[in-house]
Amino acid sequence: MSLQQCDLPASLRLDRNGGVAVLTLSRRAKRNALDDVTVQAIGRFFADPPEWAEVVVLAADGDHFSAGLDLGELGERDAVGGFRHSRMWHEAFGRIESGRLPVVAVLKGAVVGGGLELAGAAHLRVAESTAFFALPEGARGLFVGGGASVRVSRLVGAQRMADMMLTGRVLSAQEGVAAGLADYLTEPGEGLDRALELAERIAANSPVTNYAVLHALPRIADADPETGLLLESLMAGVAQSSAEAKQRMADFLAGRAAKVGAGSSATTEENR
Repeated sequence: MSLQQCDLPASLRLDRNGGVAVLTLSRRAKRNALDDVTVQAIGRFFADPPEWAEVVVLAADGDHFSAGLDLGELGERDAVGGFRHSRMWHEAFGRIESGRLPVVAVLKGAVVGGGLELAGAAHLRVAESTAFFALPEGARGLFVGGGASVRVSRLVGAQRMADMMLTGRVLSAQEGVAAGLADYLTEPGEGLDRALELAERIAANSPVTNYAVLHALPRIADADPETGLLLESLMAGVAQSSAEAKQRMADFLAGRAAKVGAGSSATTEENR
């Protein structure tokens, strides 16, 4: 049985928009800082999302996406406790990145520390112009523990991440997009609509293709070139052999499918 609204803590809200599940951080008074209850519930949700969901939009109440770890929960931990706490975050956010559904995050205001780690686990990120990005752990005597050293460094490079951690540098929304922390930039209040538009476009793809993008593409990117090319060929063979792919190609060749044109972000194989 899929996780339902009643299974979520008060810090999370689930809404349905057709085949799009909108999971909203709802700790406005805490600038959506992430406590253990919220992180664990996020992990449970993405481990067993609703059957009707084809894409997830990760949003937030209030003016901020997330100000990071709720420092009130940091407490006194020994090395083993700190290790286990970090691994709990890794497990929860890994279910976002490696789950069955594409995830689009809507970023605004503070996208800081653990909030940036959460955003980094999504597959696409829409930033409103109010968004700002930071990794303040260094100034607090801490080190990132929710996956930033892997995911954020892949997005912006280890050198830029080192700058953010060593100096406390804060990136604006525009700088974040340029650096690779977000894929789209919108005006304030327009991020959710843009994310829903993207989610609907993603949901219209073949599920096989979406799965390949989520699970095969990252492994191909990490592989040596020859292994990557072999994996690409294997995935291409699997994708094009599906009944849905054959029907989509037949529709395209028969003129029943839309072609690339103004206002479309799709691509075709016509010039391959």
